[in-house]
Amino acid sequence: MQPMIRERERERAREMNQTKKAKAVVVGGSIAGVSCAHALIVAGWDVVVLEKSCAAPSGSPTGAGLGLDRLSRKLIESWLGQSELLHKATVPLTIDQNQATDSEKKISWTLTRDENFNFRAGHWADLHGLLSNALPPDTFLWGHLFLSFCSSDDKTYVKVKTKVLETGKIIEIVGDLLVAADGCLSSIRQNFLPDFKLRYSGYCAWRGVLDFSDNLNSETIMGIRKVYPDLGKCLYFDLGSGTHTVFYELLNKRINWIWYVNQPEPELKGNSVTMKVSSDMIEQMEEEAGKVWVPELARVMKETKQPFINVIYDCDPLEQLFWDNVVLIGDAAHPTTPHGLRSTNMSILDAAVLGKCLGKWGVENLHSALKEYQSIRVPVNSKQVLHSRQLGRIKQGLTLPHRKCFDPKTASPEDCQELQQKNMPFFSDVPSIVHLPSTY
Repeated sequence: MQPMIRERERERAREMNQTKKAKAVVVGGSIAGVSCAHALIVAGWDVVVLEKSCAAPSGSPTGAGLGLDRLSRKLIESWLGQSELLHKATVPLTIDQNQATDSEKKISWTLTRDENFNFRAGHWADLHGLLSNALPPDTFLWGHLFLSFCSSDDKTYVKVKTKVLETGKIIEIVGDLLVAADGCLSSIRQNFLPDFKLRYSGYCAWRGVLDFSDNLNSETIMGIRKVYPDLGKCLYFDLGSGTHTVFYELLNKRINWIWYVNQPEPELKGNSVTMKVSSDMIEQMEEEAGKVWVPELARVMKETKQPFINVIYDCDPLEQLFWDNVVLIGDAAHPTTPHGLRSTNMSILDAAVLGKCLGKWGVENLHSALKEYQSIRVPVNSKQVLHSRQLGRIKQGLTLPHRKCFDPKTASPEDCQELQQKNMPFFSDVPSIVHLPSTY
């Protein structure tokens, strides 16, 4: 009887293994990480997200705005299951306009205008809240600092070591797949590419969000609406001599603005590409804004609380996005400059494609799934990173091979056409594996 009992036990064990869900450990709980959690759960995986922040971001007016293209919106809506949630949290951007400002005369004129632009603008914290709140409650492990990882000898699982910041306890989590969504300074990527270095763009960005909800009829708001009459539906790019700014309105009476300034690479401290700024630095920025931009825009910058500096980096495109059972997504896979509004949209599509590949191949064919993910995303990521780089250098009046620097005062209509967002490679591309409804 004993051999028969042991055989039944082995059979039950085989059945349990066959029905056991594959597990992914996602390091990094930003938009890329939370999107990946949704996409992998849809694919039938168990997911845990490790995030060093101790709590979800708040809806503070300080922070970053973002633009979502149509494909990203469709993917987010499919994960949320309620399209109206995203619609209510964003505002339309139906116009993409590039214009020039003469800093001496304080006059502006239109360079290009695309009235068929189909984006929506949102606040980073608002989008993150929508996505994270729609996940199963035990998906996020807040306050967990990633320390290290190791793969098993046969590459069938990966073990991740993390520190619980509240208690200092070190714990280990085992999964079938490790997803590196830990940003452009990815420590996981550094394990495989130890000589990897980010490329400094040549400029930094002052950025901020002006909350005018308590001051709807102030001189500043009335003035900016008069000078930029399509604010609320337009993505405005304003080009000066060797500089440019971008701004647009967000939900709940907020204006998101970014001002790019050419300068030597600053020295960063800690694991971040943002810099804390002193009151003296802010005062100097406000003074310079008054010299470069029309008074109405300069006042928006001056009245913004807690502006900060982003140091702008990208990298030459990566040819490899996975190693055994470790895969890169989001800014860990493709650090990019922000001029093509691609970073968030690329991250969301990375997650969707990865989820579809894993669902198609299953954990038993993990290498094939990751290989297909890489083959789909590398060509797109590479061209979009390089196009964003070129777009930034054009708008900043920086040198490019075999061409003169762009000057908005003397640029031809043909030169100006290069400024439009719709020229981004794969701008409207939908990978066949994503299988969006025909109504897309």
